[in-house]
Amino acid sequence: MPLDLDFVRRQFPAFSEPALRDRAFFENAGGSYACQPVIDRLTRFYRERKVQPYGPYAASAAGGEEMDEARARLAAMMGIKTHELSFGPSTTQNTYVLAQAFRRHLKPGEAIVVTDQDHEANSGPWRRLGEEGVEIREWKIDPETGHLDPARLVPLLADGKVRLVCFPHCSNVVAEINPVAEIVALAHAAGAVTCVDGVSYAPHGIPNVAALGADIYLFSAYKVYGPHQGIMAIREDLGMRLPNQGHYFNGDVLYKRFTPAGPDHAQIAASAGIADYFDALHDHHFAPEPDAAKRAGAVHDLMRAQEIAACQPLLDYLGARNDVRLIGPRNAAGRAPTVAVALDRAAEPVSAALADHGINCWAGDFYAVRPLTAMGVDLDEGVLRLSMVHYTSSDEVARLIAALDRVL
Repeated sequence: MPLDLDFVRRQFPAFSEPALRDRAFFENAGGSYACQPVIDRLTRFYRERKVQPYGPYAASAAGGEEMDEARARLAAMMGIKTHELSFGPSTTQNTYVLAQAFRRHLKPGEAIVVTDQDHEANSGPWRRLGEEGVEIREWKIDPETGHLDPARLVPLLADGKVRLVCFPHCSNVVAEINPVAEIVALAHAAGAVTCVDGVSYAPHGIPNVAALGADIYLFSAYKVYGPHQGIMAIREDLGMRLPNQGHYFNGDVLYKRFTPAGPDHAQIAASAGIADYFDALHDHHFAPEPDAAKRAGAVHDLMRAQEIAACQPLLDYLGARNDVRLIGPRNAAGRAPTVAVALDRAAEPVSAALADHGINCWAGDFYAVRPLTAMGVDLDEGVLRLSMVHYTSSDEVARLIAALDRVL
């Protein structure tokens, strides 16, 4: 059964807002629209439960229960234990806190592998550990295609000194979907653990982290139709080995060990609305399924099929032009539908011109300075980024192509 796009778009109030209704939204990689269940839960929390949670009175107890519900349901979708899921103020902050834990955990002579395909949030905090004596090894992309070849990782692991490999599930500009399970297996065989940045992948279907084998997996709820929270999955045995970064008296609670800041109660509770939305999609399209990870997997495949069909015409159009450089694969099945192009001019004025044609998108470097530099893109000109998710329609892509014809 194909994705029922009418049903999907009814779950997002933005599509009925007068100021947005006639605009085609292609800046989803910067943050998706919020779904109705998230908005409802956030509003209810602020209206009825905006008190310190987990207390003995009704409003407080209800707030704590809803926060626990969010953690339990999202963890179940990802195939992990409930206490292996942590919330934080952002993925950038979660990664920074993790880096501080590894700074104390690593021994002299041990090394970390980072890539030049990453958003800076999963690169900079690890690279700074080089100032503390940790050896930093860079796994480089192909400068023409942006491809991150697992074969290039193998020699970096050969001497057995690497303890951590950090890489993206997919880049926010290259967008090629990396073979996470294969890379994790290579790292584990060499005695290293893995930290996977899933920010640019999770909006296209929350992955089964247990099946991927990743030791740490991070993504941002606000790009997965939710509130502005960072979500981190960390394997229990690793998380309990790393030095506690939270209050000392919370050190025996895994999901508190890497959250030194006070949690945002309302946004954590509202994150349960992400699970509500995914379950609503499943119930609308499939027979009942009691296993949350299987439900999430079915919805993942449904979303990806819609995105592949919608994105391919744009890739074909851009690939046929001789005045743009399409970054990443030309086959929609091998990439996220985040499409970056380098132009023969500065990109930001082009995004502004597209806005005049009813296309909402943006341009710049998107904190992907390292991959763009490695591929020879002029950072002053930047790239035009056209990003979609499962609620993007083929009609909107056709409108985008027509607008690009006029603007370019």
